[in-house]
Amino acid sequence: MDFQYIKVDPQAKKNIALIRLNRPKELNALNLQLMGEIRDALHTLDEDDRVRVIVIAGNERAFAAGADIKEMAGKDAIDMLKADQFSTWDQIRKTRKPLIAAVSGFALGGGCELAMTCDMIVASETARFGQPEIKIGVMPGAGGTQRLARAVGKVRAMEMVLTGKFITAEEALQYGLINRIVPVELYLREALRLAAEIAEMAPLAAQLAKESIRAAFNTGLDEGLRFERKNFYLLFASKDQKEGMQAFVEKRKAQFRGE
Repeated sequence: MDFQYIKVDPQAKKNIALIRLNRPKELNALNLQLMGEIRDALHTLDEDDRVRVIVIAGNERAFAAGADIKEMAGKDAIDMLKADQFSTWDQIRKTRKPLIAAVSGFALGGGCELAMTCDMIVASETARFGQPEIKIGVMPGAGGTQRLARAVGKVRAMEMVLTGKFITAEEALQYGLINRIVPVELYLREALRLAAEIAEMAPLAAQLAKESIRAAFNTGLDEGLRFERKNFYLLFASKDQKEGMQAFVEKRKAQFRGE
């Protein structure tokens, strides 16, 4: 995969792919091309049977400091509508395999939204999260109000979005936005370690479990339970279910193949 604004290692570790944002001078600002490259890379990796978990990272200074404001500043409402930039975000959200964001430095605006689109977030102690769009006369548009409110609650989301304030990694952990905090020099290694732990599990079960957890935020309890049970029953058609249960009975480690 040949891209301009991201670097992709389809086998950063066994069964793990790594996507690194690569606009360092712009603090990995998310322009349309970069987002399209993320979308295309995720689609390819989602179809690659060797890949079980995907990690998205920036660099130590910034995961992504927001959308590329220069790209949007001169546009009007019709221009934005025709650009249909959020269809790219919708496709990213449909990635079936587990996604982990490895965040160091700034994760602001679109950067915060991209991290929240992932399923888990590992942050360095320097990470800063925020939705500062109000400071330039707009508001979050790629899920910032919706995912943030679900993650940290209404009153904290209101304060962050209406003031544009940043929160620290410690606050993000306290609020339930991220999974863990590690020293800067370990943030990517820890994200890959978590990915490796997940990659050892049954791939189909991981994908359907991810799908079921996400359904909890989009459905009522009764519908969510029906969705969960459907996926539970479906996994009994997989070879990995047979292998996993037989390995348990035989007191050995299961060898999952994603089948």
